[in-house]
Amino acid sequence: MTLPVPAIAKLDKLAKRVSDITDELSIPEVAVDPVKTRILAKERGQLDRALGPFREWRELTKKLEEANELMNDPEMADLAKEEIAKVQPRIATIEIDLLDRLLTDELPGDPDSAIIEIRAGTGGDEAALFAMDLFQMYRRYCEMQGWKMEVLDKSDTELGGLREVVLNVNGPDAFRKLRFESGGHRVQRVPDTETQGRIHTSAATVAVLPEVEDIDVEIKDEDLVVDTMRAGGPGGQKVNKTESAVRLTHKPSGIVVKCQDDKSQHRNRATALRILRARLFEHRQQELDKKRSEERKSQIGSGDRSERIRTYNFPQSRMTDHRIGLTLYNLPQLMQGHIGEVINALRAADREERLKRL
Repeated sequence: MTLPVPAIAKLDKLAKRVSDITDELSIPEVAVDPVKTRILAKERGQLDRALGPFREWRELTKKLEEANELMNDPEMADLAKEEIAKVQPRIATIEIDLLDRLLTDELPGDPDSAIIEIRAGTGGDEAALFAMDLFQMYRRYCEMQGWKMEVLDKSDTELGGLREVVLNVNGPDAFRKLRFESGGHRVQRVPDTETQGRIHTSAATVAVLPEVEDIDVEIKDEDLVVDTMRAGGPGGQKVNKTESAVRLTHKPSGIVVKCQDDKSQHRNRATALRILRARLFEHRQQELDKKRSEERKSQIGSGDRSERIRTYNFPQSRMTDHRIGLTLYNLPQLMQGHIGEVINALRAADREERLKRL
């Protein structure tokens, strides 16, 4: 793979933007404005993530050209072969990374931080147990990536399932790697509660949201309805005498967030605001997407929870991703968190679609 000319031109343009931001930050009027400074510094930091590998790519491609020229010299040919063998794989790796960053540079929020919401769908207790399975799958995948996972809120069932869990995942490119997990996940298996061995079909939904900061989404106090209540759980768990649970209702959008996982009302409110901010950003992005052209329809998925993206068939040990027609017959390993092959295939398919529009 080689970088397309339009991609190189765009990266050169981003380099110019970094230079412009540096000049702007030196303006006295900007330097004394903490909000403006923070916004510009954040933009520069995000751009530098791509430009660092781009600078390395330029250096390595120059070395590759020199090595190819040395191949014409019999005395230097062996040395040139060694250099080519060392440089070419690294160039290929950087090119994939650059294209991923470049082709998804419109993605909002922090690429290193994502909020994941998993909810039981149709199927009663079995759906809740499947939601727990998905939670464990993503937890193990995050551990393999070396990412940090934090449970922001969780609602358990008496049988050990999950009605809902909200997570924060933080690590290199966490949002970019996980974003295609959004949608409906269907499971086909014989539940533990089934006495006649019949296969049931249940579902859970996953939403992967970019975590955004208060400078990205403004939430006015007058737009919020704040309710407090006592936390509760199955079998009387987590019931307490203080009103630590918090429910936030955003009046303009109608979005409601409830958080009760912490014993502190203050911390529950702060967590609920993080979740609300991410949902509002997602809502705003979806509204923008509706106004865009047909190009969105060619992408891997909209991230809509109602869209069925994947089926997990336990009797056949089969997982099928319906968006790209990928079928794997190693379901036990996948459920243990070994989903890198699926994620990489989805990213590659999305990359190919976006390359067509460069």
